[in-house]
Amino acid sequence: MFATLVLLYMFTSCKTEKADLIKDTKPNIVLINVDDLGYKDLGFMGSAYYETPNLDELAQQGMVFYNSYAGAANCAPSRACLISGLNTPRHGVYTVSPSDRGHKKTRKLVPIENTNLLSNDVYTLPKMLKSAGYITANFGKWHVGEAPSKQGIDFNVGGSSRGNPGKGGYFSPYKIDHITNGPEGEYLTDRLTNEAISFVEKHKDTTFFLYLPYYTVHTPIMGKEQLIKKFKTKAGSNGQNRPDYAAMVASMDEDVGRLLASLKHNEVENNTIVIFTSDNGGIRDISEQNPLRAGKGSYYEGGIRVPLIIKWPGKVEPNSSSEELVSNLDIYPTLQHISNAEIQATLLDGIDLNPILEGKSIEERDLFFHFPIYLQNYSKSNDGGRDPLFRTRPGSVIISGNWKLHQYFEDQGLELYNLKSDIGEQHNLAKENPKKTEELLAKLKHWRNETNAPTPTKRNPDYNADFEQEKIKSVTLK
Repeated sequence: MFATLVLLYMFTSCKTEKADLIKDTKPNIVLINVDDLGYKDLGFMGSAYYETPNLDELAQQGMVFYNSYAGAANCAPSRACLISGLNTPRHGVYTVSPSDRGHKKTRKLVPIENTNLLSNDVYTLPKMLKSAGYITANFGKWHVGEAPSKQGIDFNVGGSSRGNPGKGGYFSPYKIDHITNGPEGEYLTDRLTNEAISFVEKHKDTTFFLYLPYYTVHTPIMGKEQLIKKFKTKAGSNGQNRPDYAAMVASMDEDVGRLLASLKHNEVENNTIVIFTSDNGGIRDISEQNPLRAGKGSYYEGGIRVPLIIKWPGKVEPNSSSEELVSNLDIYPTLQHISNAEIQATLLDGIDLNPILEGKSIEERDLFFHFPIYLQNYSKSNDGGRDPLFRTRPGSVIISGNWKLHQYFEDQGLELYNLKSDIGEQHNLAKENPKKTEELLAKLKHWRNETNAPTPTKRNPDYNADFEQEKIKSVTLK
């Protein structure tokens, strides 16, 4: 009897010590950033066409954020915001160059010059985590520098300054950098996941930061043939009906499931934060995000509102959600607080989300977006933007509570929307509510002054109003 009690005590003691060790150990971090995945492109976000059972389960295991935004409306600036923790005026990455896109005769202003990549001198999120003792890895689209190793990444597969996988690039032989070809026909999303799983297996006894920025679902739209055949037999709904795109979403979901299973298999699940998001809104011509207006490249909701899940066992209540305004700028300060880094960034534009993760409310804060350049439309259709020639013309945006104000620099046009009653941004209330318009415009101007945000003022000598109207007519009549 005495021996039994001793063994029971030892077993219980060991379990307690192990639990305390896990509790006191810095958590591993898995950050999954899908390329061009729309806000409504997932089952748990309301899609009836796309099938995402693994992500639906992840949503039930963590917290879903329903008012989550990218730092910018297209790839390069959004990723620069995420990795630097700084808003676009501070790093100068506004687009995938050049900044004078669209026909020169349709641009009224000379746009601000774009910065292509983050400087290697920027104290990035991976650099900060390295100072906290993390081993860092990137598997997929880096896009903010030529060499991830110079920006805080220890292990890299597939990441460089490239922004897409290239023509036919989703199947081996690959067109991206820093990857060896797999067997002919190997799918890139599978391969990057295999690399991530191998990393977990090798480094499960360390503290790691695993960044998985899939190239999918960026163009070219290329899914596995058997999945395309499956979705051809399924009826689409609400502007979502492309079998090849649905196949890409399904493969991504399957691979996320495999990675999550590997965390469990390697016994690190309970001490790992998993963050799932997208870098910007989806391309409307491929997948609509109704009722959100427009899509990638636009600062209407369809271009900047993104899915976000955060799972943290023992810290975040399962099957919980938040309506707080959050941004991918908040990921850096949140992880900096959690990791207790030795060398911390002194200037960050986001906020620490830990109070929200603990179920607390936070003080109301405003979100700001600045895009002093031009981004042309997609040639096939009107994307729902302000005019059919551009997804975005130069301007700034503020979201404050339920209110959202757009300011455009060409004509000083103002658009005010109440997102609670008009999430589709169909009813401009700027003239009906001049008091709120002036209040938000003052905040927006103050923020631009505070961040030294450049605004274009020089008139474009090539602009031709008659030519512009003819172009608008030609696009509208298509």
